[in-house]
Amino acid sequence: MNCYNCGNCKENHPTYYCLAKNEVVINKHYRPEEKSRTGWKKGNKEYEVHRRKSRKEIEVQNEKGVY
Repeated sequence: MNCYNCGNCKENHPTYYCLAKNEVVINKHYRPEEKSRTGWKKGNKEYEVHRRKSRKEIEVQNEKGVY
């Protein structure tokens, strides 16, 4: 069995396909990454500005009869 250096085994995934073995392998060294929440958060200044802008745009569209 010669490794084809595809890099699948070096990525942090729970399972991967090994070309040399021609099978799906369970990664024993898998470490789950901590999930982080990104995007708009309530109370954030940019969130409030964005929310107000989008509400105004919706109100303008409703007044024009565009849905």
